Amino acid sequence: MSSSTETELIALTQKLLDSIANGDWATYSELCDPTLSAFEPEAHGQLVEGMNFHRFYFDLGGIRGPHQTTICCPRVRLLGDVAIVCYTRLVQKLENGTAMTTANNETRIWQRQANGWKHVHFHRSKV
Repeated sequence: MSSSTETELIALTQKLLDSIANGDWATYSELCDPTLSAFEPEAHGQLVEGMNFHRFYFDLGGIRGPHQTTICCPRVRLLGDVAIVCYTRLVQKLENGTAMTTANNETRIWQRQANGWKHVHFHRSKV
């Protein structure tokens, strides 16, 4: 059984992923620390720091058409004021009229700050 903090962190992660899929920069930037760091496929092995890299993709818009983001097998590890959330993210969408699903393994690091949990780092890799 998950603790209320674990449940909260999974819900915040879902909210974050939904903001990405919907191109909702206001929600994404509210959930993230301005010093967010990341390793992700789009950065080609480079550590990306800050929000500008991510803003570029939000400016392109979110997923067009029907879509759904699912967090599979989440695991939460609490380390004081830091939490690690690991899972596989499935995104279902239509592409050229055909339903398709993409999968990524993700690790999201959250830090409890004075104004609540903030997303401070992530690592995403394609499955």
